[in-house]
Amino acid sequence: MKIPEVIFKQRLKFREQFYNFMATVTGLTIFTIEFFKQAFILPLEASEIKKHMDELGVKTFPIVTITGFIIGFVLALQTQPILARFGATDFLPAMVAISVVRELGPVITALIFAGRVSSGIGAELGSMRVTEQIDAMDVSGVNPFKYLVVTRIIATTMILPLLTVYVIFLAMVGCFIAIAIAEPMSVQYFIDSVIESIAFEDFIPGVSKTFIFGYIVGLVGCYKGYTTVGGTEGVGKSSTTSVVIASMLILIVDAILVKISVLIW
Repeated sequence: MKIPEVIFKQRLKFREQFYNFMATVTGLTIFTIEFFKQAFILPLEASEIKKHMDELGVKTFPIVTITGFIIGFVLALQTQPILARFGATDFLPAMVAISVVRELGPVITALIFAGRVSSGIGAELGSMRVTEQIDAMDVSGVNPFKYLVVTRIIATTMILPLLTVYVIFLAMVGCFIAIAIAEPMSVQYFIDSVIESIAFEDFIPGVSKTFIFGYIVGLVGCYKGYTTVGGTEGVGKSSTTSVVIASMLILIVDAILVKISVLIW
């Protein structure tokens, strides 16, 4: 019996997608093993790590500044009328603080970071690959993996937790402004309510997992850029797929870490 052409094309597309998925998983695994092998070989390129932390982290401050403020401001504005129905507006600072510290702050910051940084790394390394700059480094005796990949992954791993703490602080500023617009509340009462509501088991797991998110962003961006093929078109694909894969992995890993943190804490 002859298979209809539409079904045949769908099967081919599914096989191609499955092959690409397995190739990506395999490639990321190999990259992870190679990273941990190279990362502990001294000396580290400290100047390159510092440069990438500036380029990838400090220059991300403008967008995360707006994001952090809007998170707290909008969350407080949306929640205040609901709590007002039950006469529970005094719990608004605590509710926003716990939501931002445990989940919204780390995850949204990581997704914003992935959108800006992972695509940039993919495009940059992809351009170097298709123009044979990476091959030239290898021929000249420079270890391109350690110089280009290890330094960027370390930089993204270290800078994202700092950005997350910054976003959490701005979210609470936005929350206070939103509350002050709706009804009077003293700064001291707001600060006391936030401090009393956040415990060690809220802050540490929320911020700690951003080290993993930062590693994912750097790993995916470097992998897609380092393995780019197909000229300038391949560079565009590497940049786009870096964001998609990094964002998906962040959400998947977050779901796993939330479950683990609930069991531990």
